[in-house]
Amino acid sequence: MKPLLRLFCAAATAASLIAPSSAETPAPAAAAHPDSAAWPGLFKDDLSDATFPKGVWTVTDGVLTASEDQAIWSAQEYENFTLDLEFKTADGTNSGVIIYASDINDWIPNAVEIQIADDHSEQWSKAEKTWQCAAVFGHLAPTKSAVKKPGEWNRMTIHAMGQKLTVVLNGETVTRMDMALWTDGKKNPDGSAIPAWMPRPFATLATKGRIGLQGKHAGAPIFFRNVRIHAGKK
Repeated sequence: MKPLLRLFCAAATAASLIAPSSAETPAPAAAAHPDSAAWPGLFKDDLSDATFPKGVWTVTDGVLTASEDQAIWSAQEYENFTLDLEFKTADGTNSGVIIYASDINDWIPNAVEIQIADDHSEQWSKAEKTWQCAAVFGHLAPTKSAVKKPGEWNRMTIHAMGQKLTVVLNGETVTRMDMALWTDGKKNPDGSAIPAWMPRPFATLATKGRIGLQGKHAGAPIFFRNVRIHAGKK
């Protein structure tokens, strides 16, 4: 064997001993949440800049909650943003984070909802995957259920860059969506049905709008804190 060829073979053998096989390749590290401590809050501490029915939403020791099924809305519209927050469920909670709302009086067909649900309850554990926590409600299921049990604080980060959406829940990227692929108002790209009350194709929705938090829906409360936003691409 020629010296140069011998050297090449030795190097290749050494590399094969060092590099893991495809089956041994380590899984990618969990996604990190941003350092949002210095970001502005989505709402002022006293909610004076928020839109909501009087008396429904209250803040106690920095924790935001609602007594009825009424959303609370940001004072301004946002596009190309990262929203970082913490939430806590109760038994059977069904809530959500609403983005790109172009009509807050008729937001369901005119916005995108990132679902919050108590997946540990009998009701939501058996629900459609697109209705479970961190799903893009009715349209795209998360890759896994990563929500903690009721009474524990969860952290959620939503990256919304035009039609590209990413949801990180408790350190894991569980949902990625390209809204441009949702060209039908009745069926998702995989052929599953979209709820009849959401007939507008996501591909046609505005990617700028108000941000909202859903209130006490289906009889179970929801709690939020540290709701912060970074507008513009990082």
